Amino acid sequence: MKLQMVATCLFGLEKILGEEIDRLGCRRLETMDGRIIFEGDEHSLVAANLRLRCAERVYIRMGAFTADSFEELFEGTKALPWERWIGKQDAFPVKGHAIRSKLFSVPDCQSIVKKAIVSRLSEHYGMSWFPEDDVKYQVEFFIFKDIATLMIDTSGVALHKRGYRPVAGEAPLRETLGAALATIARPREDVLFWDPFCGSGTIAIEAAMMMTGRAPGLLRRFAGECFPQLPSHLWEEERERARAEIVTDSSFEVYASDIDSKVLETAKENAARAGVAGQIKFFIKDATRIRKEDRRGTIVCNPPYGERLMTPAQVEDLYRSMGKTFAALEPWQIYVLTSAENFERLYGRRADKVRKLYNGMIPCQLYQYFRPRDPRGGEHGVRKPSYPSVRR
Repeated sequence: MKLQMVATCLFGLEKILGEEIDRLGCRRLETMDGRIIFEGDEHSLVAANLRLRCAERVYIRMGAFTADSFEELFEGTKALPWERWIGKQDAFPVKGHAIRSKLFSVPDCQSIVKKAIVSRLSEHYGMSWFPEDDVKYQVEFFIFKDIATLMIDTSGVALHKRGYRPVAGEAPLRETLGAALATIARPREDVLFWDPFCGSGTIAIEAAMMMTGRAPGLLRRFAGECFPQLPSHLWEEERERARAEIVTDSSFEVYASDIDSKVLETAKENAARAGVAGQIKFFIKDATRIRKEDRRGTIVCNPPYGERLMTPAQVEDLYRSMGKTFAALEPWQIYVLTSAENFERLYGRRADKVRKLYNGMIPCQLYQYFRPRDPRGGEHGVRKPSYPSVRR
C-alpha cells in the first residue's frame, strides 16, 4: 500500500529528521519548517513510528489543496478518500492549525472539516449518524499560506515520550531534542560522552540508546496499532527486527553528572528502564569542577538558562565558570545548548559553529566548539568582531 506521510519535529531538526527518513528507505517529497513529507508503504509507517529519534509525530497524509474559503475547505476535504481508513463505527475527532492563511479561525475550520468528512462517509456508507465508539482516527488539518493539508495521526502520544521517563526534572529536555544533540555531537565508541548537567538523564540516555542500536519506540504503543489497515503482525515484525539490532557488547561509555543527588536517582531509574544503565556512569559533581581524563572526550550539555532554574545573575556566573573549567578540557569537543544570546561573551570564547534550535517554545542556540583554541584570540580565546545573536 503506497502512502504519503508527514513527520513533524521541533524547529531546527528538519535536516537530522530528513536523514533518518532516508535511512528508512523512504523518499522525501517536501521539507518545510517543522515537518517533512515523505513516501513509503505501511511497513515504512510502522518503522517511522518505532525508529525515528527526532520526530514528534507521524501522520498519514490524506491530501492537500488550496483553501481560500470555507467552501473550498469543505469541498477539498470531502473529495478525499476517508472511507479508506474510517469505518462506520469509528471515531474521527478533528483538530488543527492555521498559519498565515485567510482561514484563521481554528474552531470554524474544525467544524467545516468535520462536516465534510461526515458528508463523505454518509454518502459512502448510506447512513447519516455515526456512533464514533470504535477505533479512533485523530484527524488533523494544517493550513499554511492557504494550502490545507489533511492528515490522520498514527502516533497517538507524541513520539518524544519514549516510555523510560515517567517523571522528569524541573526543566525537562524533550527526548527528541536530546537525541538531536547527541547526533550533532557524533558519538563514537572510543570517545567518552559526558553530560555534566544531566538532570533526568535525557541526553546521556539518548546517546546510549543510539550507540547500542535501541529503537526509541520499543517501550511504547502507538495509535496506529489499532488501525485494521495496519495489522498487528506488521508492528510485531518491526519490533522483532529492532530488538535483533540491539548491540549488547558496546564499549561506548557515558558519564552523567549533576549536583542534585535526588535528580540523579531519577536519572538512574530512567536509564534502567531504557535498558542502557550499563553504558552510563552516574555521579554527583559540580560541572564547574570537572577535570579532563587521559582519553578523548565530548561534552554535551543543556545548562540552566535562568528561565526556570537559577536567576539570570546566577546563570551568568555559571557560564563564566564553565568557560574557565571547560577551557582545561581541550582538545575535547564541547556542545552547549542555551537560550542566552550573550553566552559566548560570558563563556569567554566564540563558538566554531552556532545552530539555532528550539527547546519546546524557547528559542536556543547550540554553541559548538570542536577546533583548537586560537592562540591569538586574547583572554580565553575570544575573537573579534563582537558576537552576533544568531548564526545559522
